[in-house]
Amino acid sequence: MSKVIFLLSLLCVALCSTAQEIKSFDIDLWQNGLPNSNGIDNEPYDNEKRNFKPSIRVYLPEESQRNGMAILVVPGGGYRMLSIGQEGYDWANYFVPNGIATIVLSYRMPMGHKEVPMSDATEAMRLIRENAKEWGIEAEKVGILGSSAGGHLASTISTHNDESTRPNFQILFYPVISMDKEYTHLDSHNCFVGENATKEEEDAYSNQLHVTETTPPAILLLSDDDFLVSPRNSAEYYLALKKANVKASMHVYPRGGHGWGCGNWFKYKEQMLKDLQIWIDDLYAPAPEIPAFMKR
Repeated sequence: MSKVIFLLSLLCVALCSTAQEIKSFDIDLWQNGLPNSNGIDNEPYDNEKRNFKPSIRVYLPEESQRNGMAILVVPGGGYRMLSIGQEGYDWANYFVPNGIATIVLSYRMPMGHKEVPMSDATEAMRLIRENAKEWGIEAEKVGILGSSAGGHLASTISTHNDESTRPNFQILFYPVISMDKEYTHLDSHNCFVGENATKEEEDAYSNQLHVTETTPPAILLLSDDDFLVSPRNSAEYYLALKKANVKASMHVYPRGGHGWGCGNWFKYKEQMLKDLQIWIDDLYAPAPEIPAFMKR
């Protein structure tokens, strides 16, 4: 028995060492001064006070492994905090070995100033494309991954930005999409547009209302029993994408609740990663030949 435990320990060390070998470096987003303020970002940055430093952490695959793709990862947290572990940094352990550059965003909380996180995410996209050649990235293969409120920020950037900082694809985990009080995540709503937001302000950032033919392709992954963010958010976004003839896929797992990210405790993690990989692989693959009997 002791030999088995010893071997398992060695395996655990090996796996941990592999994860630790993924090197990273950090870049501050606003080295020449902040373009706007949420009211507390003029004080020393302190995560415990929700005063997060606007920055990115960049993980690059080895040169021989790179496939030209990059993903900006936007953690959730209800626009109150950042779940930057399993919804942020941990994604590097999956994407980087698959040749995909992974850039994790630390963004400022809105505190009623919606332009603040939007500007941080937009600047991160700009920096990725500006450094694409140096980092071994193809500028037209830069996607965004957002979870929960991070999914709202990711879909906002995808539906509101122009081509220069609009992602090429979206990966959205149990996202907040709408600011409609009927089915939004109310805490995210209050932090982003404000508790007393008008219908016009809510509609402006209910992203299902802003999908066009230029909105990037999306995959939505969520649980049917999500107790925090109504699955209706994803359903409405999926339908809007299809109405605009935008490539989209949606995977609803029977159980899991909310906030699983790439956590090992999620029962359907293996299936979720397979679904995600198939979708990513298909993004830039040639269109399959349609059998003659299926053609109209």
